[in-house]
Amino acid sequence: MSAMSIPYVSPQEFSAEILRHLKHSLGKDESHASVYDWRMSLSLALRDHVVDPWFASTRRTYEARGKRVYYLSMEFLIGRLIEDVAVNLGLDAVAEEALSALGQDYAAVVANEPDAALGNGGLGRLAACFMDSLSTLGIPAYGYGIRYEHGLFEQHFEDGAQMETAETWLAQRHAWEFERPEVSYPINFGGHVEEHEGKAVWRAGETVVASAYDTPVVGWQAQWANTLRLWAAKSTTAFDLDSFNRGDYMAASAPEALARTISRVLYPDDTTDTGKELRLKQEYFFTSASIQDLLRRFLSEGGDLRALPDFVAIQLNDTHPAIAGPELVRLLIDEHGFEVSQAITTARSCLAYTNHTLLPEALERWPEDLFIRVLPRHHRIIQLIEAAHIAATGSDIRILEHGEVKMGELAFIMAHHVNGVSALHSELVKETVFADLHSDYPGRIINQTNGITPRRWLYSCNPPLRELINETIGTTWPDDLQQLDGLSVHAKDPAFLDKFQAAKDANKTRLSNWLQARDGVSLNPDAMFDVQIKRIHEYKRQLMNLLETVALWNEIRENPNAGWTPRVKIFGGKAAPGYVVAKQIIHLINDAAKVINADPATREYLQIVYPENYNVSMAEILIPATDLSEQISTAGKEASGTGNMKFALNGAPTIGTLDGANVEIRDCVGAENFFLFGLTAAEVTARRAVPEYARRAVEASPRLARVLQQIEGGVFSSDDKTRYSGLVQGLINHDYFLVTCDFDSYFGTQRDVDKAFADKQAWTRMAALNTARVGWFSSDRTISGYARDIWKTPSLISARGSRQDVA
Repeated sequence: MSAMSIPYVSPQEFSAEILRHLKHSLGKDESHASVYDWRMSLSLALRDHVVDPWFASTRRTYEARGKRVYYLSMEFLIGRLIEDVAVNLGLDAVAEEALSALGQDYAAVVANEPDAALGNGGLGRLAACFMDSLSTLGIPAYGYGIRYEHGLFEQHFEDGAQMETAETWLAQRHAWEFERPEVSYPINFGGHVEEHEGKAVWRAGETVVASAYDTPVVGWQAQWANTLRLWAAKSTTAFDLDSFNRGDYMAASAPEALARTISRVLYPDDTTDTGKELRLKQEYFFTSASIQDLLRRFLSEGGDLRALPDFVAIQLNDTHPAIAGPELVRLLIDEHGFEVSQAITTARSCLAYTNHTLLPEALERWPEDLFIRVLPRHHRIIQLIEAAHIAATGSDIRILEHGEVKMGELAFIMAHHVNGVSALHSELVKETVFADLHSDYPGRIINQTNGITPRRWLYSCNPPLRELINETIGTTWPDDLQQLDGLSVHAKDPAFLDKFQAAKDANKTRLSNWLQARDGVSLNPDAMFDVQIKRIHEYKRQLMNLLETVALWNEIRENPNAGWTPRVKIFGGKAAPGYVVAKQIIHLINDAAKVINADPATREYLQIVYPENYNVSMAEILIPATDLSEQISTAGKEASGTGNMKFALNGAPTIGTLDGANVEIRDCVGAENFFLFGLTAAEVTARRAVPEYARRAVEASPRLARVLQQIEGGVFSSDDKTRYSGLVQGLINHDYFLVTCDFDSYFGTQRDVDKAFADKQAWTRMAALNTARVGWFSSDRTISGYARDIWKTPSLISARGSRQDVA
């Protein structure tokens, strides 16, 4: 089959389409239209152009009668979609010109779109990149998740402390989705299991309905479009009229309110029993709906369930959808008459699991009594799965152990492949969290290093650099990112480097203007923009970054005329509401910023900025403007990272440890273009065996000891001098993530960064080589690997040729 071509649309024709939606979809005329009205009209006009390739792709998929990929993820951090869709349709310039002709500012209209609050960090953004690449590569796929009403939360700071309020992205109509009221499934909870004529029968105690909302995901040049299907929870009884007529108005709407709770908030605080129960229900809710949906689709095409693995590839993005194994087994046994062993074998042949963590505590475990109360039938099925596993391997590994249900072990045992997400991580998975299961199932663990979509993370978010790349190597690189290597030969050309630096300067000015307009913060665009934007977690070590910042402040104060390299330290990220230490770190960063930014002796050289409510749209402004990428996690703890790839792609050298994909990035860009510091993963393990290693590290570092004394003594918290005593004592006495042990190496390497940045042309060359040499980190390459090694799914776009190695 040949690839679809995009029909030409003139700016005049597109203006007419926007006006048609303004009148007929929004009910407005030009003179009374708000920015919201123009944004919705633009979005709907773009969506119209997605529908044809979406329908055509669906027809081809049915005609091919081949395998589909079903990607199950608790998060899809899709961000704003106007530019994403316009770029992939090839209509970005047309849309801008059309709106301009109508007297509207395209950038302002785009900025009016709220970020879809469907994710938290790297896990969800990876899923969004994967959906883009699946469509770009022409691999038939569905993404399945939850249509959260409020998502994670909106972050605000009050006196430096994080405060959470409900995200309101769905307060307005979501332009991109199609509601599918005809696609709904019952989801059962609780009750009990009975034996009836030798078969187990689940008598549910509670039922909600999963209702589908579809968003088409169009790939590069609109050659293919797949579907992101999100589930909203609804009640089987929307309104209790009897209660209403009795005057009990709250009870009348209670069933709908209770059901909607399931799809209301991403990651409810699970430090309480009710929070744990809600999160388990969420995970089963979307997983069950997705499994029921893919089975319905398969059976509607006349499929024989014994051949299900030939047509269905289910990828579990982390342990959140690990219940997919027992659910698929349940449906095959209870509804389709399979024998237990046949059902387990069939399910396993469909399922694959992506592991994203080396932190044992991050591999979900549910209290067994809670699990039995919520999913009694699945508990029995897990017992059968565990028994089959033990019988086949003689293993000592249990899924049900010490009163817990271990979802990591369940996901591993029920998957035909388990993949890590960087070369180092995949090896450590074999050696640490799943060492015993690796012995039981040799060859099951493989690697698929993460990637990012270049369409959003370079082409769209960095127009100045995009134009330079187009001018230098042509315009065919967005779906063949390794073409960027053609920039390498230009990295010695002073004229090219001047243009590269001009692109960076334009992005730094854009960020400076944005922060000034949004937060009233003034930046020096000539300073080094040193950026760490991540979910706030102890292993990501934002605390070490802050400690180094305070140490630098001390040194500048004592020797202000030493020729310091001006720096702006930029932090961004949210802490989970129940993560006390992470929230303390945020508070400390903001408290330190208040003191350091007000110091007249140092503010010319050092500034701390922490914009609140970090999200995808903020990342699209921050990343192109970054000079130095902070990737400083404790070696052996970051599975991969994708922010490290985005920064490098946009011309920011990395300061980092040998952790996650940093290892592969350093190999690609060259050790001379990467600022390495800190202990290796093996050295981290060895250091933890040394008695009082943290206290010894502090005693050996007067610079660090001084910083900790300042923090504990209230230098940055004059209103509450004991505020950070626990945080400091935790570092000195525990410090599992070795902030203290890596501090001196980090501080010294940062001074190497200062020297390197002072040589502008050498720094720009280093930045340009980062961009040129990280084309391998495209999510197109990653998805090609999944398709070849795990899913065995071909591309249905034959015109792609051989540029992507798709099975």
